[in-house]
Amino acid sequence: MSNKKVTIEPSKDYPCDIAIFKNYNHKLESGNTLNNFKVAFKTYGKINSKKSNVILICHALTGDQFITENNPITNKDGWWSKMVGKNKPIDTNKFFIIGINVLGGCIGTTGPKEINPDTNKPFNLDFPTVTIKDMVDVQKYLIDALNIDKLFAVIGSSMGAMQVLQWIIAFPEKICNAIHIAGALKHSSQNIAFHEVGRQAVMSDPNWFKGDYSNHNVKPERGLAVARMIAHITYLSEDALHRKFGRKLQSRDIISFGFDADFQVESYLRHQGKSFVNRFDANSYLLMTRAMDYFDLTEKFPKIIEFNNTINKHINYLVISFDSDWLFPTNENLEIAKILIKNNCKVSFIEINTDKGHDSFLLNEPEFHKAIKGFLNSKLDINDK
Repeated sequence: MSNKKVTIEPSKDYPCDIAIFKNYNHKLESGNTLNNFKVAFKTYGKINSKKSNVILICHALTGDQFITENNPITNKDGWWSKMVGKNKPIDTNKFFIIGINVLGGCIGTTGPKEINPDTNKPFNLDFPTVTIKDMVDVQKYLIDALNIDKLFAVIGSSMGAMQVLQWIIAFPEKICNAIHIAGALKHSSQNIAFHEVGRQAVMSDPNWFKGDYSNHNVKPERGLAVARMIAHITYLSEDALHRKFGRKLQSRDIISFGFDADFQVESYLRHQGKSFVNRFDANSYLLMTRAMDYFDLTEKFPKIIEFNNTINKHINYLVISFDSDWLFPTNENLEIAKILIKNNCKVSFIEINTDKGHDSFLLNEPEFHKAIKGFLNSKLDINDK
């Protein structure tokens, strides 16, 4: 007889819920086994009697379960507050939204900063390497624990889009609709290179202590801030940087002939780095970037879509790209749509014209918002019949 047990209780640290999976021995892709893990999640809206209005929103690299309303860590709006909420494109008057902090994260789900029961100290880098598949497997455990037979939609951008693809190939029977935004079948060598520079910045910080910084009561703040600055540049486009900053000086009329932040863009990046270290764990950052690097469905995705053709044909797909996104360019998103089209799946593809780069999905892009709203509302009528 199985001793598996799931309990759901309010988090002691954050205004969200924690699902505790006791005696769940889940084998990770690395071959390691994850025992007795917990998953932090936040819900918005009201679930209907049929549980047919549930949307799972998968967060990007530095996101979390606090999708909209107030984020208790930053005391600012949630990361997708422009998209999710009452009378917004993903309308919480109609849909029940679930946001899950991914496995290996640092906002309540089991990850490097959590306590290792074997040592009574934080896991730190003793925490096993995880993949996108591992994240989705754990999400599936939670969806099952909530007794949700089918998700109205799975939606994700960037690393979240990777999770959407994994849901499609692993659990197609659980999905009615899938929205993939600004992603790809694999992480490119250029993206891996940027991540490696960021990781080296963290690991070169004298306060890193080979990942054991929490036991030294310090943080590798400088290294993590630099990693965030590097990554943030990739989220923007050249046009966006020029439009927003150009070569404007920061609070002075003349240059300093030194290494202070003479230019506004320098000050902006330093602010991004500083604010990031206050809300994110360095070891989780290493783990998350590695998970993205390992992601590669170029061979598996087309084969599984063809093999599961009958099941996958029941899913409605929407694939969205941004024409100024050089991190996950349009051709990489279009490749996914073409595979679905080739297998006679129900798919729509939209390229949004914007100069805001990869971060467009977080910003005020009316055409993007219109596309999401229109797609979901058109499927709501069908799925409620």
